[in-house]
Amino acid sequence: MGRAFEYRKEKKFKRWDAMSKNFTKAGREIALAIKGGGADPGSNAKLRLAIQNAKGVQMPKDRIDAAIKRGSEKDAGNYDEVLYEGYGPFGVAMLVECTTDNTTRTVSNLRLIFSRGNGELGNNNSVVFNFDHRGVFMIEKSKINLDDAELDLIDGGADDIYSDDELVYVETVFPDFGSMQKKLEELKIELKNAELRYVPLNKVSLNEEQQEKIYNLIEKLEQDEDVKNVFHNMEE
Repeated sequence: MGRAFEYRKEKKFKRWDAMSKNFTKAGREIALAIKGGGADPGSNAKLRLAIQNAKGVQMPKDRIDAAIKRGSEKDAGNYDEVLYEGYGPFGVAMLVECTTDNTTRTVSNLRLIFSRGNGELGNNNSVVFNFDHRGVFMIEKSKINLDDAELDLIDGGADDIYSDDELVYVETVFPDFGSMQKKLEELKIELKNAELRYVPLNKVSLNEEQQEKIYNLIEKLEQDEDVKNVFHNMEE
């Protein structure tokens, strides 16, 4: 019984930790959006999207409002989006998307994590050519009638539309990300989440033991508060 209690407690702490990290990242996304286009969601499409993404990770309304207020203040953190490139073990190409107010700290942390994971932080343009930059919009199945909306989505720039048990995914090429967001707003389709992803053009095939080492490296990277997303070209 004692072990079962400790296991449940550990799972709860991990869940809280993940939720806290998601809220931190959502708050930074809101701050970045305000920095680029102001604090009025009505006139700032990027802020509307950041707020929607915050709702998608169950960030409470009062926390969202507080993040908007903080992002609007003169002494708000000066965050920037930075893409770092590197290689994990076994030649796996990796891109690490960060939101940071201190690039010196971020680079130092990433270099250490890569080194401990038998990888290496690379230079600009050393890895990114292995990836295609694409937009991905995620919609709960209950929020969309795909038969009715499909032609409108294609008109808005949809390059691919597919689904799983819970979500409909609408992909666009990078230049059409903004027009698709606008189209979805016109159609009054509520998003679960939307993001820009780096999709590998060629993948590296690894055995199970090698894959585990890559997953461990990804986990360590994602634990850093400055890290927003990690992309790789490992075959899964």
